[in-house]
Amino acid sequence: MGEHIVVMPGDTQADMTRVVAFNDSALLLYNALRDRDFELDDAVSILTGEYEVAEDVARRDAEALLADMKKNNLLA
Repeated sequence: MGEHIVVMPGDTQADMTRVVAFNDSALLLYNALRDRDFELDDAVSILTGEYEVAEDVARRDAEALLADMKKNNLLA
């Protein structure tokens, strides 16, 4: 498993100080949710549908991932 990154573009070029690394589950959520309105339950459903994980674990992980993405302005 490799690491996935997102480079946040600036006005005219990529700003390499704004690189965010994602693990596989974070990348899955980012790609699935970045261009749409969603609820926490949507993220939980994505995680439980992709991985063999209990709903409470998926909810805890989704809350942490989404909070971090929002903090870094990756999701609205």
